[in-house]
Amino acid sequence: MALIIFDFDGVLADTLDDLIRFGREVCDELGVQHAVKKEDLSHLENMSFASFGRACQVPEHLVDEFVQSCLKRFAAKKSPPAIFNGLSPIIRNFASNNKLAIITTNSSQNVNAFLVEHGLDECIQAVYGVDIPGSKAQKISIAQNQFSADPKLESVFMIGDSLSDIRAAKEASVTSIAVTWGHQSLEYLLSGDPDYVVDFPHDLIEIIIPK
Repeated sequence: MALIIFDFDGVLADTLDDLIRFGREVCDELGVQHAVKKEDLSHLENMSFASFGRACQVPEHLVDEFVQSCLKRFAAKKSPPAIFNGLSPIIRNFASNNKLAIITTNSSQNVNAFLVEHGLDECIQAVYGVDIPGSKAQKISIAQNQFSADPKLESVFMIGDSLSDIRAAKEASVTSIAVTWGHQSLEYLLSGDPDYVVDFPHDLIEIIIPK
């Protein structure tokens, strides 16, 4: 049995268009003259709303307001973001014999709404959002401690789409899996030396559930 930890934005949830749109709206609101584009996300060393704001040239004293305004826009959406094609059945497959968790810089509220919308709320045992203190590496350790009492637990995987996800996995001494369908380029992901790189959701099965 494995503990399988997913990042949220760019791994499970297809939020790129929302991130760019909300970033533009909030920059306009704050009077920041910056044309928000995908490149503002693609080379962030630390994938977070705060880092995104700084990449959009938001002044430091307005970064927290940028973060909160973006999170509020996600929460106010009439429907949660789409899930990447092919992931739902794989998550259900994993959930049958493993422990699943999500660690994200988005809010737990937004993640839980997404899970309910896509019928996956019973598959995920824990969500560690931006509302829970600690770095991503620290939250990986918290998740490990939460599930370590299970004697069947043999391995831990962190699945992410950013350089910071890979680094967090290494800091926490767990296996890192980088996905190429998210917010950062393959070249940038490879600079973090992930244990595995996958191009399609079904590739995860071969790594996590070996034959």
